[in-house]
This record gives sequence, structure tokens and C-alpha cells, in this order.
Amino acid sequence: MHQETAGGPEIWIRGPVGTAAAQTDASAAPQQLFRDNAFPASAPLPETSSVSWMNAHGGAGATTLATVFGGFDAGSRWPDPAAGASGRILLVARTHASGLQAVSHLLDMIRRGEQPSGVAVQAVVFVADAPGRLPPELTKRIKVISSVIEIHRIPWVPAWRMGDLSGPAPRESFALARLVNSQ
Repeated sequence: MHQETAGGPEIWIRGPVGTAAAQTDASAAPQQLFRDNAFPASAPLPETSSVSWMNAHGGAGATTLATVFGGFDAGSRWPDPAAGASGRILLVARTHASGLQAVSHLLDMIRRGEQPSGVAVQAVVFVADAPGRLPPELTKRIKVISSVIEIHRIPWVPAWRMGDLSGPAPRESFALARLVNSQ
């Protein structure tokens, strides 16, 4: 069940639910972005980093991984090496069917040479979409992807789900940490 608020169903409100006045102010910002076409064609200028994390699809986890391992969070946009972003990309996806499909689509795009110049996907990082083992059909699809590019898998981390990124990275990710820290 969802709760109705002055701005509409609570499920559509991003961030904390506040007073109606606060919701009105917050809802004006996205409209302004669309009106001014303020979305950049590529990700904004990062701090110096050796890798750029790029989501293959929404909610993949690039922000979390950039926070935990370091590097530039490119979101869902190709990073721009001319603007100082690293062209070494770690492509991030969840292990569900649509995440694997998004990775396959991007890898096919790269195969056709349609990525921006100066960028290269170093590896694909699969973040568990749920605790436990993957269904066999998803495991098979990951194996096919691993035949064309290096992959790393991040297990389900309950603390990350709750927003606690302060703990150590999972031990299964040590090879990924070495890749991030290599030049």
C-alpha cells in the first residue's frame, strides 16, 4: 500500500518525504533540468582516478563500487577522457536477466566499434542481485560473457543494501581491488 502525499504517491518521491512545501521545491529541479537540456553528453569531470565505473543499466551499483574501491563514478554515461576521466572502464551490472542482457548489448556495441574514442572496457563487474546461488541459466550466460571479457563477481553484501559502505570489501573482490589500483 502506498501513502498519498501532496506531491502524489510516496513511491514516486525520491529522497526523504517532507512537508508539501519541501516537495514542491524538490520537484522543480528535475523539470528545470529537462527544460534547459542540462544533461551532459558524457560524465562530468572526475577527480584523478585510474578507472571509471559505468553502469550497464540503472541501479547496477557503479556509485557503490566507486565509493568502496575508489575511482570515478560515470553513472550510465561514457566517461570523457578528454575532460580528465579515466578511459579504463569497469562496466557494472546486476546478475539478473536484464542486467546480463544490458552487458551483452554494450559488448556488442563495442564489438562494432561504436564506443567513444579513448575508452576501453577493462572488465565487467557483476554485482549479486540477491543472496544465494544464481539460477543455472544465468550462470551459463555469465560464462558466455566471460569468454569474451574479464569478469569479476561481487557477492550479496547485506550492509551495502542498508547503505553501510564502511566495512571491508568482500574477500571475493580482492582481484578486482588489484585491477582498480593498477595503472
